[in-house]
Amino acid sequence: MVEALASEIELRKDEFQNDTVETIYFGGGTPSVLTIEELQFLIETVYENYRVSDKPEITIEANPDDLSKAKIVALSQSPINRLSIGIQSFFEDDLKLMNRAHNAQEAKDCLTEATKHFTNISVDLIYGIQHSTQEKWLRNIQTVLNYNIPHISSYALTVEPKTALASFIKKGIIDDVDDELAHAQFHVLKDKLEDKGFVHYELSNFGKKGFFSVNNTAYWQGKSYIGIGPSAHSFNGTQRSWNVRNNSKYINVIKQNELPSEIENLTQIDRYNEYVMTGLRTMFGLSLFKVENDFGADYKKYLLDHAQIFINQHLLYIDEGHLIATKEGQFLTDGISSELFKLNIS
Repeated sequence: MVEALASEIELRKDEFQNDTVETIYFGGGTPSVLTIEELQFLIETVYENYRVSDKPEITIEANPDDLSKAKIVALSQSPINRLSIGIQSFFEDDLKLMNRAHNAQEAKDCLTEATKHFTNISVDLIYGIQHSTQEKWLRNIQTVLNYNIPHISSYALTVEPKTALASFIKKGIIDDVDDELAHAQFHVLKDKLEDKGFVHYELSNFGKKGFFSVNNTAYWQGKSYIGIGPSAHSFNGTQRSWNVRNNSKYINVIKQNELPSEIENLTQIDRYNEYVMTGLRTMFGLSLFKVENDFGADYKKYLLDHAQIFINQHLLYIDEGHLIATKEGQFLTDGISSELFKLNIS
């Protein structure tokens, strides 16, 4: 698999010949199972085939049970300069509900060690967990703050089909997700972190200045990116592509020096909708100038006409030519965006 990943990196270098790599991100699955040597090999392959910025952000996603003291030290001595750690919660009942492999003490021990060797660390937290209380949620947030973590990504609990959680809910063993609880805990999170100097720069992301995720920000700004590996998605501004999901099929196609991917050409409407979807999630909102410049005056009029109801409801506002979600509107941006989309109607 590692050799196949390296081969795909090389096969796709022409796609990025006019761009500079600003970020390398080891995500999806559990990339921390790779050895330091394998990670180093893949990073070197990027450097050999692409123009890389002087100080790229190089992130690896990991779970606390993967990050032993020895692994953290070894990672700190590699080119990797950012950790994204899937803590989710510091309470045992929450972790068991989410079927996490680590326990609360492992999460704390991981952060104790990680902060000795890395300054750029992001922690994932989940809110809206069944039967959670505001007191528990505040304790989760405060625990992260106690370690001086500069970036927090936080998401509402969602129930994916064909998971144990979905099965338990269907059988009535546990209650379904409480949207009102999630909404309330989102605002607790926002108020607490902003009080501590974090910037709520995207719906699910809070960072101290200088610690915003370069990788995630690139997605929201519509920059080109290449996704390497099974199931990975890529985007170049006008096309989206995705690799086959099956590991064996992926490796076999790569061995033939071919790309195991499908390509979708994005229409103008597709690109407009993507900009609305990603832009409205950020603190910067939607640039009315960009909408008119990139898509035309009719699109700008369409956007403003459909946004008016949300402006009247104080969920959106316009500031210096940008359409931005209000504090109350931020939690609802995905739903609001869908109402601002244009439909592909022939």
